[in-house]
Amino acid sequence: MDSAPVLQIKNLSMTYHRLNGEVKAIEKIDLDVYEGEIIGIVGPSGCGKSTLLSIIAGLMKPSSGEVILNGKRVEKPSKDIGYMFQRDLLFEWRTIFENVLLGLEIQGKITDESRKTAEKMLETYGLGDFKDSYPSQLSGGMRQRAALIRTLMTEPKLLLLDEPFSALDYQTRLAISDEVGVILKKEKKTTLMVTHDIAEAISMSDRVVVLSNRPAVIKDIIDIELTVPKGIWSPINCREAPEFRHYFNQIWKELDIHVK
Repeated sequence: MDSAPVLQIKNLSMTYHRLNGEVKAIEKIDLDVYEGEIIGIVGPSGCGKSTLLSIIAGLMKPSSGEVILNGKRVEKPSKDIGYMFQRDLLFEWRTIFENVLLGLEIQGKITDESRKTAEKMLETYGLGDFKDSYPSQLSGGMRQRAALIRTLMTEPKLLLLDEPFSALDYQTRLAISDEVGVILKKEKKTTLMVTHDIAEAISMSDRVVVLSNRPAVIKDIIDIELTVPKGIWSPINCREAPEFRHYFNQIWKELDIHVK
């Protein structure tokens, strides 16, 4: 990469202090992320993936090391970092349009222009006819799309996704991860995405970071290069690429998953 990284994770470690002793969650994580990259993060259950995202988001302080975003050390939550959780966290008493504007409302930045932008994004991503509907009237996939638009409306420099599709059934998960992947590419959003789904990580990511069992260290960082016809990139099409199976088997072996 010729340009400077947008995000730098330097020698990051986290130890929890509990009554029965110390528990190391992550240890000596180093990672550079560049503008517009989508980075998938996979690892065994409980290895510290969500802890890593929480530290990057400024929600937790690491035991050692630092996170630097655009040259500034991250020490607390910032408007430059958008965090999308497993649940959509939409407010049921607000319309979809009102939910989408929530982040800007909190920041005191709602303008006529931002309202037009929100309407355009809802229209672009298939929710234009539902802007006056309430979350309970939408499907799980539509709710997740609305949550993503809400996050993008604040124009974060970095987007963190923590298992964003895990609450959806498999068929909906495939469709929505495909839609979200296309949105992230179109908006050129620098993104870190934690997922348990190896296929999802490969199909959506430019690189996949493979973490070990706790304490999590980086076992491997795999560049994903899939042969997809130009002009029709999408996660679904990526799954059809001839290289896909090779990457899947490589990551599966790196994770060293044993079915008991």
